[in-house]
Amino acid sequence: MAATVREKIKEITYKHLKDLNSLCFGQCLTAVGWVGGTLPELYEDDGMVELTTADVSNGGVVVGAGLSGIKPIYVVRYQGFQWFNASIIVNYASKSKEIWGIPCPIFIRSIAMEGGIGPVAGSSHHSIYQRMPGTKILSPMTPNEYQYAYDEFITNDDVFYISEHRLSFDNDKEFEDVIHDKSDFVLFPISITRFEAEKARVLLQERGLNISIIHQLWIKPFILKKEWLRCLNNSRFGGLVLDDDYEQGAASSIAQRMMIQSNNKKVYTLGLQHRTAGFHSKVDNLPPNFRDIIRFLEKLL
Repeated sequence: MAATVREKIKEITYKHLKDLNSLCFGQCLTAVGWVGGTLPELYEDDGMVELTTADVSNGGVVVGAGLSGIKPIYVVRYQGFQWFNASIIVNYASKSKEIWGIPCPIFIRSIAMEGGIGPVAGSSHHSIYQRMPGTKILSPMTPNEYQYAYDEFITNDDVFYISEHRLSFDNDKEFEDVIHDKSDFVLFPISITRFEAEKARVLLQERGLNISIIHQLWIKPFILKKEWLRCLNNSRFGGLVLDDDYEQGAASSIAQRMMIQSNNKKVYTLGLQHRTAGFHSKVDNLPPNFRDIIRFLEKLL
């Protein structure tokens, strides 16, 4: 059986601490399931650093480690907590190389999850980092994608924001783009919406529609490949960017860039509703599932 995303992250972390003699920072790393089973059972002497619950200041500790050149890993259990963590990172680590010529590389594991998490902790929040210079953002959902993201970090000296999702941890399969010469619609899913977009694509194909799907790993820098642009231009009704963040963030930015470069093709967005999530299922705010995607496209068609 192929390695899962969980096993890949654990393997990478072990080698990063043992072979590179680096550090891994975060809250409750060595307890409560070792962050969903993604961390090796190592302790302080091995480089596992337990931080306090003071999210607003912990980023400063990690920035200090990044300035020393050890390329630390920083685990943030809930992406919503980035509203507290991001301040020091984006205003110092992300700008240090440009302003002072001193890089501050940090590998930020920012973990999203949904379902009863409430108004602060849930969902993806990569848009916070997307607007700030000096940060690279990837959202790997497969083992090979995660390895690629880590390898890119090791060969660069930038801040890397890794937008993870707990629901991907059990995944051991890779995604493949499906590109038709003549599509009815083109899906550009990000993060956990990639799994639901695949379900929607299969069901819509069974209904006789040609649906292309182009999986998005890189959020920033976003580069619209020639093959993707050609697929969009050859489509009948345009494209749809799907995200597990609010639509008014990275999804809208990517959609706008696609439309500017296309031959007058519309690119729509579908993500979190513009409202606060509650703890109960009736008031939660979840990313679009395959039914939501199908309903959205049927209205357009």
